[in-house]
Amino acid sequence: MRVAVLSSGGKDSTAAWWWALCRGWEVKVVLTLIVEGDSPMFQVPTTHVVRQQAAVAGVPWDHRRIDGTEGPDLEALAAMLCAYEVDGFVSGALRSDYQKNRLERLGHDLGLHSFTPLWHQPPMQHLRGLVDHGFCFVASAVSCEGLDSGWLGRVLDHDGLDALEALAAKHRFNVDGEGGEYETLVLNAPFFSTALTPTWTTCWDGRRGHLSIE
Repeated sequence: MRVAVLSSGGKDSTAAWWWALCRGWEVKVVLTLIVEGDSPMFQVPTTHVVRQQAAVAGVPWDHRRIDGTEGPDLEALAAMLCAYEVDGFVSGALRSDYQKNRLERLGHDLGLHSFTPLWHQPPMQHLRGLVDHGFCFVASAVSCEGLDSGWLGRVLDHDGLDALEALAAKHRFNVDGEGGEYETLVLNAPFFSTALTPTWTTCWDGRRGHLSIE
């Protein structure tokens, strides 16, 4: 199976990438939509770092810049997919029917398989499984009550996940960030040749914030 991986650089898409490799599939390219604005579909902060992830994984990377508008976003993705000889594409969708359905329709239109291997995985099992298997990831954005600026850049290891789980229970947010409560950036994974060591500054407006990485 020859596949493209749709990656934002976060924990879920990187886990889906690893899943494809564990199945022995050929990852022909990693594709990223870099959103200049906002999007209900795709992660916004730190997505350009996927270029470095792809480099340490030894896989080609391609991208398009979009403004997040529904319609042109998947048109840009379709253009990238059509440029490569693949049988399907892999994404890290967890529970968003909106995201999964749009990707499946795109796959149908292009004659490609759409794979969502993380679909409805138990949240804490998913998160702790990543840590147990050597993933290192940090919070790259936060946007909900209970998560303050101190979480930006924090490594979500088992101690971090303990604290996150307690806050999620107290403030009633999705512990896996599926509702947009936080975003992540993967610094190391089992298939990276070396860990990433980016430098960043913290952008915080009093209620929400993100990491800015050059």
